[in-house]
Amino acid sequence: MPSPEGEFRHIGERTRFEGVFFKVVSATFLDPHGFTFEREIVRHPGAVCVVPLEDDGESVLMLRQYRGALDRHVLELPAGKLDVPGEPKARAAARELVEEVGRESEHLTELGHFYNSPGFTDELTTCFLAEGLRAVQNDLQGVEEEHMTIERISLSAVDRLVAEGELSDAKSLIALGLTTKLLAARHKA
Repeated sequence: MPSPEGEFRHIGERTRFEGVFFKVVSATFLDPHGFTFEREIVRHPGAVCVVPLEDDGESVLMLRQYRGALDRHVLELPAGKLDVPGEPKARAAARELVEEVGRESEHLTELGHFYNSPGFTDELTTCFLAEGLRAVQNDLQGVEEEHMTIERISLSAVDRLVAEGELSDAKSLIALGLTTKLLAARHKA
């Protein structure tokens, strides 16, 4: 039987794997012509990404952290998954800022959000700009964070870092692009 109004319809799913950070499901769908099909989907609680803007308005704090999936260190912004049920995204962003770079922020501005890779996961990352930074004791979580370094990066260097392959983390590229756009709009106002 065809889907109503020629739409795709999610029929159901079964869990294939459930880990600490995500689960993998086999989901069944009905296409507009009434045929069923399956897709493997990674279900993720979502994440936040933070752009810690220094008082000069031109530099941000980034991390160089080992990422096992790539077996290399990656230059990226502070970020983390939404791992506290019901926690507001802004609070999660503030928590990640303290944990990873040892900063609190006077102002957190939501920049936008994006789906990380909608072809196979429902992970949604929300980006924040953190301004009015104040140093506090960080609270590193996990072995990778214990060995990461914090780097001050000029926003004017981002294009060069991308061209050189030094900056290739998608969430960081998106959040830095949104930050640059917001700062430019502020300067015009």
